[in-house]
Amino acid sequence: MKRLTCIAIDDEPLALELIREYTSRCPVLNLLYTFEDAIQGAEYLNHHPVDLLFIDINMPDITGIDLVRTLTVRPMVIFTTAYKNFAYEGFELDALDFLLKPIDFARFSKTITKAVLYQEYRQQPKSVATESIYVHADYKLVRIALQEVAYIESFGDYVTIHLLNDKAVSSLMSLKKVLEKLPEKQFIRIHRSYVVPASQIKMVHNRKVSLNAGRELPIGNSYLPMVNEWLKL
Repeated sequence: MKRLTCIAIDDEPLALELIREYTSRCPVLNLLYTFEDAIQGAEYLNHHPVDLLFIDINMPDITGIDLVRTLTVRPMVIFTTAYKNFAYEGFELDALDFLLKPIDFARFSKTITKAVLYQEYRQQPKSVATESIYVHADYKLVRIALQEVAYIESFGDYVTIHLLNDKAVSSLMSLKKVLEKLPEKQFIRIHRSYVVPASQIKMVHNRKVSLNAGRELPIGNSYLPMVNEWLKL
């Protein structure tokens, strides 16, 4: 795999110096530029897409979170900050990780390994890539094998992916966003709160779906035509 191109944006010179040192110790990384000025960094990104962005959150002109929101082409993002309370907003933007200052090299290295794996996943042919998805859970990027999914449930701002081994993974995201990650023909939305794998449907009766794992889920009125259409296939 080719080296990951990256830039770093931070208004603290010492923080940028540390990023330069750490990236130099990771052969897989190619650090192109560092920026103390967030606006200059944003302008560079809008004209020169990169694979990976290290960015501070607390900066004088614009926060790192707001800057990432403005990007039309978004790289993998690693937020660096001295404050834990920004994690919620960061993961809302699908940040790859969150590094708390002062950054330890072992923790930095672990995050880069994650970035490499995620980049390899994104570059796989679609037929291979859709065998699994990545979601944020417990401040980590978690890989979910689609063949292990029993059903997916939405509750408020969270989704819970129930697995066939009776374990579950909860993530801060909408059901609509999960569906965008899933192969269209393999999963079907049966309710505003439920998505099920087509392969796990055992029976449809009385406006309910019976799953192979033994669970029964309701079919929403607005989704009934879609389920009936799927049954004709």
